[in-house]
Amino acid sequence: MTSKYEKFKFTGYRLKFNWYYAPLFVAFWFVLFYVSVIPSFYNYPTIVTVEDEQTNFEKFEDIFVGERSERDLFDLSRIGTKLVGTPANEQSAVQFLTDRIEKIIAESRQDLYDIEYDIQEATGSYVIFKMVNYYQSIQNVVVKFSTKDSNSTNYLLINSHYDTVAESTGAGDAGIMITTMLEVLRKLSKSSNILRHPIIFLFNGAEENPLQGSHAFISQHKWANNIKALINLDSAGCGGREILFQSGPNHPWLMKYYKKFAKHPYASTIGEELFQNDFIPSDTDFRIFRDYGEIPGLDMAHTQNGYVYHSKYDRFNVMPTGTFQTTGDNVLALARGIANAPEMDNPAKHAVGHTVFFDYLGWFLVFYSEEDGIIINVIVSLCALLSIGLSIWSTKKNTEMEWKKILIAFSIIFGLQLLAVIIAFGVAILLALFIDAVGISMSWFSSTWMVLGLYYCPMFFVLGIIPAIYLTKTKNSDLFLANGVQFFMHSQCIILVVITFIMTGLGIRSGFIFMIATFFYTISVIINLMTDKLQTAYLWFITHCICQMFPFMFYTYCAYAFYVTYVPMQGRDGPEGNPEIMIVSFTALMCILFGGFICPLINMFRKNKIIIGISGVITIIFLIIAATPAGFPYEDKIHPQRYYAVHTSRTFHKADLSIEKNESGFFVMPVDRRYNSAKDVLLHKEDIQDLNEDCNNHVMCGMPIWNARWIGWKYVFLKTFCFNIKLKSFF
Repeated sequence: MTSKYEKFKFTGYRLKFNWYYAPLFVAFWFVLFYVSVIPSFYNYPTIVTVEDEQTNFEKFEDIFVGERSERDLFDLSRIGTKLVGTPANEQSAVQFLTDRIEKIIAESRQDLYDIEYDIQEATGSYVIFKMVNYYQSIQNVVVKFSTKDSNSTNYLLINSHYDTVAESTGAGDAGIMITTMLEVLRKLSKSSNILRHPIIFLFNGAEENPLQGSHAFISQHKWANNIKALINLDSAGCGGREILFQSGPNHPWLMKYYKKFAKHPYASTIGEELFQNDFIPSDTDFRIFRDYGEIPGLDMAHTQNGYVYHSKYDRFNVMPTGTFQTTGDNVLALARGIANAPEMDNPAKHAVGHTVFFDYLGWFLVFYSEEDGIIINVIVSLCALLSIGLSIWSTKKNTEMEWKKILIAFSIIFGLQLLAVIIAFGVAILLALFIDAVGISMSWFSSTWMVLGLYYCPMFFVLGIIPAIYLTKTKNSDLFLANGVQFFMHSQCIILVVITFIMTGLGIRSGFIFMIATFFYTISVIINLMTDKLQTAYLWFITHCICQMFPFMFYTYCAYAFYVTYVPMQGRDGPEGNPEIMIVSFTALMCILFGGFICPLINMFRKNKIIIGISGVITIIFLIIAATPAGFPYEDKIHPQRYYAVHTSRTFHKADLSIEKNESGFFVMPVDRRYNSAKDVLLHKEDIQDLNEDCNNHVMCGMPIWNARWIGWKYVFLKTFCFNIKLKSFF
């Protein structure tokens, strides 16, 4: 009669899979990413055409017509650049809007609705970015839509802007949002389903200055005092799915309606906390409505193809067609839902704290209050610790090891796993610093796949090789191989539990992302504890992998969304900071969240060290690629590099008002980290002027401040600002 120890030894707790299964194991996770995450991220509904509506109006009465929004955007884009103060913005764009609005009024259900519009002209000032912003005679086109028998004085505001930056037609920022609003207004005006509360459509004529139109409305317009909630629409790219990245603040009822009505959810608390802590080099009118009007709302923006944002490449023809229907479906449904919300009667009564929210691959939205989030984080973490304790007890029972040996082995493994996480993160950071120091940063700017080799692979290597070395050294101990691998993953779970507790204690709502990892790992541990039949080398492995599929898809979805949004932003985030640090930090976070539960599994295969070593070799190969022309970040029209070139004249006076110096030239402001890449191409080196003396003697080096963000880039004055220079003729 065999003992339980001999039974487990016989059934495979010391066995390894053949090495040729390892490539299949690795390929499985890549395939899972490409068949689930990528299609989900780019999943768009079928666009509804004008013909669809005309042939079956009853079916499409309350459905957004994406094709009409697309046609309107084409016409709006044909106006061209719409700078505040130019005829294109103050006359042509306003005429375009009033023509569309008057047509909507003429075709509306006038027996049910009242529609009136006002062209606001305003002058004012306010403080933003520590500077006084003054505006004069800017314009907004404002529409009030209400049900005839409604006596509500509580209005929903939907806002976006039609003005653009220089040389851009503004198809993405934010022409598509303007045409979306027009179609939402048209659909509501023809619907038999009336609304409880009026809606104000603010077609904002001065957002890029920045944010003047919204301030003019909220501080001066006759309808401003009645606004109780907001849907703000903007862009940091050109199309795609619009992300909800700010809600409230302190009004969780808005998220309740987003979950209920948004047909294509795309939202994240992580994005909200990153934005509100200034990690995103942009701002929206949401700030003005929040700070000057104390209005709660939802802030949504397109972020796909941020390479063309605020450039001449932001055109109608690069807009993904699916964008029109996706955004239109969401905005129309949200407008209808919030305008009928009873909370609109007294929003202050429902101001009860923040929320935690996120979508799962765009399939559904999860949201709960911050207080519930604390409870969930604590319960899941405690359950994780309890299940790990039971698993260790089960290991002791099945291996017949003494408690002392079991606890010593687990303590050593926990220390090694903690060391692996620290070293993995440290190696990634050192690589980021090295890459920046040798001048090859941002190689991932036009080739995001470079992040895999530069940062994921070295972390995979460390997270895999440290367990491999230990398990090899202890292969003749009483602890089975499978138990050792499980102990490493138990340790990873405990590390994440500690981080969850810390983030929860600090009030960081994004701590949910660590809770998810511990939740699914706990599920796999509990399932494996429920029956002895799963206590074999093969079945526990399969159970664990199945449970890891769900967090793996979620984390890679979050990572992909992050790269789509943030990588283009690094091309306009300023020359001072090291963009590698931002990219590597988020990469390290994602890698630790899912890699800590997958990398140790490589040790279940033969020739595990060779397999793990391949990731190290890949890192070296990618470093070489980054140092060659193949790693050059920029590509004309698709992934351009940005510079500001301002023709400047300046005169310096002495105390007696006599002229000390009078000169003119081009003031060139780089906008990203690789500010030297165009020096030899654009500039004559002999004409570059050293500004050290000017920076020591004059405010802001005696240079113009065309953009408020330049104030934070003073360091570059000493290194790369060019004055009194001649740009080469083709510039």
